[in-house]
Amino acid sequence: MKENITPEESLLLISKTIEETKKRFIENGHIIILWGILTFIVFFSQYMFVQLGWYKLFDIAWTNILFLFGGIYTFIYTWKKIKRKNLPKTIIGRITTTMGWVFGANFMILGIFFGHRFGEALGPIFLILFALFIINIGISIKFKPMTIGGIILNLMGFAAFYISPQYHGLLVASGGVVAMIIPGILLNKAKRKENV
Repeated sequence: MKENITPEESLLLISKTIEETKKRFIENGHIIILWGILTFIVFFSQYMFVQLGWYKLFDIAWTNILFLFGGIYTFIYTWKKIKRKNLPKTIIGRITTTMGWVFGANFMILGIFFGHRFGEALGPIFLILFALFIINIGISIKFKPMTIGGIILNLMGFAAFYISPQYHGLLVASGGVVAMIIPGILLNKAKRKENV
């Protein structure tokens, strides 16, 4: 039997879903910080290897292996938490999680196998698509610092077209700080305020 719900009930259900998803992001703010740190380490180290001329000694793409370790940790952590607490997934949680995995997998593939085809545009394209992902999460959970971080990241992506490619790694590393580490820290602060 299909139940009819009023527009007010529908809005209440949507608001409740958003708040539940935001609460889960707040509880897992360290995951966002982790990914921001991994992004910073990988791209800053690649930037430094290029600046020091070490990229000729060995392939700097090996630093991307840190993303694989981050993905394994994130999967195990969230799987255990959902299993232990028997938490149902919200639709917004499913969408953002799926977007994260799809985004990460596609960029690993693009960077490793097709990076040479993008040439100088790889950094700006990465920043712009990364920004779209962050903005989407920020808007989905109604968390302004993440949305603002994503907008700044998006502007950095457009600016990257006018900056020498040798600095793109530095821009992406900075983007990890602006779009993930700072919002993740603010999410952790929100968690501490809730627990007080």
